[in-house]
Amino acid sequence: MNSSWFSSLAFCFLALLQDPAGAQTPCPADHATLLSALKANVRASGGPANGGFENNEWAAVVARDGTVCAVAFSGPTVDAQWPGSRLIAAEKANTANALSLGNMALSTANLYAGVQPGGSLFGLLATNPVNQATAYAGDAGTFGSPNDPLIGKPIGGVVVFGGGLALYDGKTIVGGLGVSGDSSCADHNVAWRVRAALGFDKVPAGVNPNRKDAIIYDLDPGGKSASGWGHPLCAGTEADIAEELGAGVGGAVPK
Repeated sequence: MNSSWFSSLAFCFLALLQDPAGAQTPCPADHATLLSALKANVRASGGPANGGFENNEWAAVVARDGTVCAVAFSGPTVDAQWPGSRLIAAEKANTANALSLGNMALSTANLYAGVQPGGSLFGLLATNPVNQATAYAGDAGTFGSPNDPLIGKPIGGVVVFGGGLALYDGKTIVGGLGVSGDSSCADHNVAWRVRAALGFDKVPAGVNPNRKDAIIYDLDPGGKSASGWGHPLCAGTEADIAEELGAGVGGAVPK
């Protein structure tokens, strides 16, 4: 066997072992695809109303292994949407992916009631800390671009309000989507629209039998959820729009 050929093969093998990106699972959507779907579904960038402030938004996608693989924003500049929402979107994507299975989806909106004191998921927020080395690294000038510093790295974090959805291709779960930059209820609506635009809305089951991982507006005045998976109403018309989209259960104003 040629020794130089063997050395080259060994070098390539070691490089793969040392390069986490080489072991990444496939990304459900590239930057251009995510950006197009986001802009088409945010009011401020020409899309439909979602019921909240109608701000520009951030969106992030994680692959099934939890690595961030696409980040985008809908506005004309990086500061045209809440700067803090970049990380929130990535953490929402991580949460939905990490807590969903091939046969069962949980949206971040479904987690709100359970994490409250006395809830079945109390303490969940402390279980998967944000990867600080990833979260605050890199050149801010590349945020939201194909070269965003989050790309190829795990972000961690747990978010328990609307805007994070697992992604399904009709066969299994392929990752997670997070949207942030508006009210949590509006973020859920935008994420619902973006997931459908990406073609990853083949959700097999969820905590609501008919609408699967839809947001559930069933908190009573004392904050208790009838289903155990409820989310607070927001101040705008988000619940009405969710009802129209099939993205929400309860809470809509009667027509």
